[in-house]
Amino acid sequence: MMAAALTLICVGAALFSPWLAPQNPFDAAALDLNAAFKPPAWVDGGEGGFLLGTDNQGRDILSTIMHGARISLGVGLASVALALVLGVSLGLLSGYLGGRLDAFLMRVADVQLSFPAILIALLIDGVARVALPANRHDEIAIPVLILSIGLAGWVHYARTVRGSTMVEREKEYVQAARVIGRRPLAIMLAHVLPNVMGPVLVLATINIGTAIITEATLSFLGVGVPATQPSLGTLIRVGNEFLYSGEWWITVFPGAALVVLVLSVNLLGDWLRDALNPRLR
Repeated sequence: MMAAALTLICVGAALFSPWLAPQNPFDAAALDLNAAFKPPAWVDGGEGGFLLGTDNQGRDILSTIMHGARISLGVGLASVALALVLGVSLGLLSGYLGGRLDAFLMRVADVQLSFPAILIALLIDGVARVALPANRHDEIAIPVLILSIGLAGWVHYARTVRGSTMVEREKEYVQAARVIGRRPLAIMLAHVLPNVMGPVLVLATINIGTAIITEATLSFLGVGVPATQPSLGTLIRVGNEFLYSGEWWITVFPGAALVVLVLSVNLLGDWLRDALNPRLR
């Protein structure tokens, strides 16, 4: 319950950042370069209007964290949704139909599992940037990022659903559906799918944190969201440039926000896994 409450606070602060944040960090008219590099309010030289200090452009760190968490959370949720839909669909087909299709999909999954997910995401992101016009990179950066992370994470859902489907397809209710003449697609969607979604939902909740970390890593490397829409990873990268000059708050607070966000989501996923496990009841 504490994890759920912490997750709710993080998600609420991200979703309502346009109304809750003290400043709009993306509004150039609201920025003041004279307020750049202000330390947190409790440190000597800090101002009460900037609770966590300001960055090199005079942006309020608290406001940038709230807006950045909104982008990070949105990319994480969207990429997990894409991976879930793709993985569940392929896992159902593979587990129910079997044969050559099953062998082909699982060999593709085995090959992809031999590479780190971040490397797959980097490869897909790089191919998309080369294939698309250079003047549209900033416009399509977030969709490309979602696509790359989603395509890098579908394997876990596919393998989980495949294993559960292979068990469910031999049960009596599936055989009864075949006897009365229901088509395979109808059986998969109406009968098998509801019975294999429990572990998938738990896996999706846990993987949201992984997707957020992947997005932050890509943005830290400079291939994620554009500078005009900085996520937590971009804020950490910007702050890292000033870390050794004494402006530690520019990177420490976004990093701490990323840790709290991912930790709360992971704890919520662990709680859901225990709550949905019938052996622990």
